[in-house]
Amino acid sequence: MYSTLSSGSSAGSNVFACAAVSLVSLLVLLLLRHYLPLRTTPAYLLVPIFLGLALPASIILLVPIDLASSSGVDSVDARGIWLPERVVLVAWRIAYWLCFSLTWAILPLLGEYADSGDRSPKQRLLYSLRSNARYQLAVFGSCAVGLVYFSLQSGVKVTDIKALVVALAYCWGLVLAIYLMGHGLVAIPRRCFRDASVSGTLRRIQSSAPVVHDKLQDAVQEVEQLEAQVAQLRRQKSGAPRDLQDWIEDLADLSEQPEARLAGYSTATLPMGEGSVPTIVTKRYLADLTRHVTRARHKKARFIAAWDVIVADAARTQAILDSAASKALDFGRPSQFGARFERIAVRTPYVRHLLHVRILPALRCLLGALFSLASVCIVWSEVVKYISPRLSIINYTVVHHPNSTRGQIGFPGQVVAAAWISYMCAAALTSLGEAKVWGNRALVRRNTYAESACWYASQTAKLTVPLAYNFVTFLPREMREATTFHQFLGRLIILTPLGRWFDILVPIFVLVPVSATLFGLYGKIGRLCGLADALEGEDDVESNPSGYGTGGWREGRELIERELSLSAASSSSALGLERRSGPARLPTIANNPRNLPPPALSVPDVPSNSSSPTASRSGLQQQQRPTRAPIVAAASAEGEDDNAFSEFAHRVKNTFDAVEAPRWMQNIGDGFKKPKWMSLDDEEDESREARGGIGRWFGSPSSSGEGRLRL
Repeated sequence: MYSTLSSGSSAGSNVFACAAVSLVSLLVLLLLRHYLPLRTTPAYLLVPIFLGLALPASIILLVPIDLASSSGVDSVDARGIWLPERVVLVAWRIAYWLCFSLTWAILPLLGEYADSGDRSPKQRLLYSLRSNARYQLAVFGSCAVGLVYFSLQSGVKVTDIKALVVALAYCWGLVLAIYLMGHGLVAIPRRCFRDASVSGTLRRIQSSAPVVHDKLQDAVQEVEQLEAQVAQLRRQKSGAPRDLQDWIEDLADLSEQPEARLAGYSTATLPMGEGSVPTIVTKRYLADLTRHVTRARHKKARFIAAWDVIVADAARTQAILDSAASKALDFGRPSQFGARFERIAVRTPYVRHLLHVRILPALRCLLGALFSLASVCIVWSEVVKYISPRLSIINYTVVHHPNSTRGQIGFPGQVVAAAWISYMCAAALTSLGEAKVWGNRALVRRNTYAESACWYASQTAKLTVPLAYNFVTFLPREMREATTFHQFLGRLIILTPLGRWFDILVPIFVLVPVSATLFGLYGKIGRLCGLADALEGEDDVESNPSGYGTGGWREGRELIERELSLSAASSSSALGLERRSGPARLPTIANNPRNLPPPALSVPDVPSNSSSPTASRSGLQQQQRPTRAPIVAAASAEGEDDNAFSEFAHRVKNTFDAVEAPRWMQNIGDGFKKPKWMSLDDEEDESREARGGIGRWFGSPSSSGEGRLRL
């Protein structure tokens, strides 16, 4: 270790590092408690998910400690938090290789294991291995190509295999991280500025209400059809073996419908044919049906939670707008979706009105300005860090002792470095929830699907290490190469000229997602290619204020007001469902000048005989909506949410299929009889298309992933 670090003791730094790691672990546990039921989640899922979140958060602390330990200052008092070199190296080995194992092996296997509908652990493990086989095959194929390049570049060595694995994992993680971070660097400041306008916030909430309401209706209908299929299977279980009969009973116990309603389903509910109960019930059929039921229930819970948040936010925002006349704001009983400190910290309605109308919008504008400045600094540093490192703005904010003989980073610089890394990781991780190409994965309060939780944890572990090292490249070269992080990871990345140029050029492409998000290119490209539903997001509300093609904010306002009215009358929803009793209650608006009752957990529908244009449009849409075909459990049915790649493949195929050949080309070959072997090839092609074709590699609906894209 350097002489400046060997003259002092690291006892204080050891205590601080242990306290920081304990605090990070506590925060991760609180985060897991918010999204997962800790008491019912198995330990084999909870521990890897906890490590997949705690280790990346610890890396945010480890990078500043590494910087201060390897390039401390001349003064012992200004050294900051530092640890011995051996301790830092061991910490990097544990953090990196655990994140690597969780990202590429453990969490993907556990996610598919939890998603399997089989009952025995052996069958669930086999299903998980089969589901990940294509993904792992593509990973091993890229490793083989990289190994050929390494052998041609410097010969085959044992260390080259380790360098190859590290470099490929870093390259793929960096590409994904740069894209997501570029999107988040624009989305976070834009959201702060937009939330500063109360009326604009209400308009966006109302514009998103029709889309969420339609998806909730589809999810409820899907659950009802699956429960009808379970009820029909339960009546015909007499011919099945004893173990399958117990499986059917357990599946019926999972149903949300009461016993009387399950018994009331007739055989006519599911017509015989595709999707009906087969004559011979097999384990494979029951496993697929169990998986479909579990996914449908979590999908329904996801949109119920989304609809509850929309109704609660709309009621609160409308109350803030209505308080402009009376200068008094009272939300009544606190909501689980609102700030819980409001009833304690702000006691008078007038002060609460000032807080929500004046103070909070000003703070959001200030945060938006700060985040905008931080985003500009990051983008600028990414572009100029290899052209002229002295022009990097982040370099000057971290290195506070430029005139020192060794230079360089004290405790204030460590705090700033941790803040930069946190903002870069937050920009990348917030984009995961906004992108619509991940299938049906979503985070739901206290009810997140186990497969979704594993996937989000794996993405967090995958993105943090490339972003952390990308931050280290903002610093001067001599300081970067002195860190243990560079000696452990960086030298393996730049071992070949290809890796060196990759590390230089790829971060510059952050300008592509930044420009696409800043100028709304996603929605324009989506409308041009016919993928507007897959590429448009929250940012396109401003460019389409009328909500044309999505139901409009007026229809959303009517849906929300009808929901509030139905909850006041304590009536069931128009869909004929039982009143849902969620784990938490929604707020009661006490002094609302509009006299709107509080929201409730019901699923309203727009009646078709309404006189308003939006209601008539929704009613007509409801009348014209065909009855869903029964869900096929034996084969892989349609996915819940097709991703952009599969939709693009389908549209390109339909475009070429719809092209009509000229008349002179249609008559070619009429006088020739097609050989038998060519007819067999056509039949094989048709069967291959029916199985999904090349689209299953990207997570097409016919694959086992059901619209879930594996990256």
